[in-house]
Amino acid sequence: MANSIEQRKSEHIQITLNEKVTGESISTGLESFTFIHNALPEIAFDEISIETTFLDFACKTPFLISSMTGGTALAETINRNLAVAAEERGWALALGSTRALLDSDGHADSFLMRKYAPSVPIIANLGAVQFNYGYGVEECRKIIEMTDADMLVLHLNSIQEVIQEKGDTNFKGLLQKIEQLCNTLEVPIGVKEVGWGIDGETAKKLYEAGVAFIDVAGAGGTSWSQVEKFRAKDPILRAAAEAFSEWGIPTAESIRLVREKVDNCPLIASGGMQTGLDGAKTIALGADLVGFGRSILKEATQSPEDVLEVMQIREMELRMAMFGIGVQTIPELKDSPRLQER
Repeated sequence: MANSIEQRKSEHIQITLNEKVTGESISTGLESFTFIHNALPEIAFDEISIETTFLDFACKTPFLISSMTGGTALAETINRNLAVAAEERGWALALGSTRALLDSDGHADSFLMRKYAPSVPIIANLGAVQFNYGYGVEECRKIIEMTDADMLVLHLNSIQEVIQEKGDTNFKGLLQKIEQLCNTLEVPIGVKEVGWGIDGETAKKLYEAGVAFIDVAGAGGTSWSQVEKFRAKDPILRAAAEAFSEWGIPTAESIRLVREKVDNCPLIASGGMQTGLDGAKTIALGADLVGFGRSILKEATQSPEDVLEVMQIREMELRMAMFGIGVQTIPELKDSPRLQER
């Protein structure tokens, strides 16, 4: 089991770095939105603040490093580089699936990032489907204790599990088990997709069950059916995976659908985020944090300095967008009427 998890995680990294893992025609939908330029912003660029809050956490930026990896030697390097950079720039940090932390004796350090990021919010991560395969409240509590994470996010990846060899495909009764966890665990519990988006009705059910935040992780970025296609040995699964390269709810649409049903649930926008301008659009659509994943993965394999450069660019792009519409704070950006659909 341990070796198979480690091999799968290593393959995921290499495939995501080197193969075409996005759909040909599906996008985030953000290209359909534009800001109306304000030629007279009446603010000073240097006085723009991108500080925000998420739940009870003060954040220097509204940016999050999305869950990506863990459980391998390369993953330890990646996560360490990300954690060091996150601490310096004040980005929240989400860990890859921590199932490997409990199921494997190797590379536990790839998840133990608090020593590199002592002051930023850290979000541990586990597949919700594991509640039907032996995991429960105590395992989640152990994950929090081992990682010293501030929150736990449960990921939903139904299509990926079908294509993945020996995937866990029993998703029955998970809502009730998520509710039980929310009522029992001492830290906030969130739910995220892995790249196919969350619709409004599902978000409402999750929020009513006690979920503290939702990460839409919409379509338009990495498609995990495409990633698993490259790993699949079964020709039936490999061929079937190809049909789902354009599957999912685009990120922009997912944000709108969720906001229509749950006004006050803290919301993370991820899935295909490339620039700080993308981030500004999602915040204006109703997101509270913006998650970046594969777009910083290459830099994360190299050094903290490479990651820091990308982070500074994303922050500059966000500030420029805010200056361009004449808003000085993140709350003003969220309330801006200057985001228009083309």
